[in-house]
Amino acid sequence: MNFKHLYYFWATAKAGGVMRAGEQLHTTPQTLSTQIKLLEESLDCALFRKSGRRLELTDDGRVALGYADQIFALGTELETAIGKVRHRETVLDFRVGIADQVPKSIAYRLLEPALDGPDPVRLICHEGKLQDLLAQLAVHRLDLVIADEAMGKNLSVKAFSHALGTTAMSFFATPALRDALQGEFPACLEGAPMLVQGATSAMRQRLDIWLAEHRLRPRLVGEFDDAALLKAFGAEGRGIFMSPTVLEAETCEQYGVEILGQSRVLVEEFFAISVERRITHPCVAAITEAAREHFLAPRPAAPVTT
Repeated sequence: MNFKHLYYFWATAKAGGVMRAGEQLHTTPQTLSTQIKLLEESLDCALFRKSGRRLELTDDGRVALGYADQIFALGTELETAIGKVRHRETVLDFRVGIADQVPKSIAYRLLEPALDGPDPVRLICHEGKLQDLLAQLAVHRLDLVIADEAMGKNLSVKAFSHALGTTAMSFFATPALRDALQGEFPACLEGAPMLVQGATSAMRQRLDIWLAEHRLRPRLVGEFDDAALLKAFGAEGRGIFMSPTVLEAETCEQYGVEILGQSRVLVEEFFAISVERRITHPCVAAITEAAREHFLAPRPAAPVTT
């Protein structure tokens, strides 16, 4: 494959047409069209089709654009890496994926030790679905993934889960909602409005089992994949919600809520997932060591149930 042809295709797709791409590349539209045609012939497929006066990508074109994005992004990273070597820079890029179910405050606490080492570190964080982050980890676009569950055994990704710590879960409500509840915790959850994590969340599955064991049927008024959005609704009194016990103080202060109670059974786990079975990356080592020493939930300050 001629990468010059691929570059011209990529530039044209990004610019939205050969006229604008020609202006950006200081070349003629005819030259661009010829180069793209040669690329199409080598791939044996059409990458663009005409839509009125505009060009739009075909299905094959969209696939090719995705690969071109990765290829030229890696080229930029190569130039940056070589430039750092030439200038003898010692800044270490640490690329971390954070599963969207992990609370931001927890993520900060876990990642903070990586920035406190003797050598300068540039932290590059990406948030997303765990499956997507593991795919990036597998091709070494990430150094580490922080998740609220261990990597499933049925995945083809060759990586390893390292336990970081656990925290119990606490239940919160606004003062007005708390006053309207009947009975003590956890009986007060019966028929009460509740905001819960999305159905695919590991904690949601544990909560459903816990409620069934206690024969409690709260009224589910909202399901959220985003923990911050869930708490924002909770702050408006729309329902009771859960948050890690280790974050009790800041949850009450930030959202103006009170603690209803805690559960020792509803435990949220956190894992560092890396391609290393034996950790050697200095940032990953700092995170795992600090988490195992200091990641502890505070003492109960509210009714506790099992």
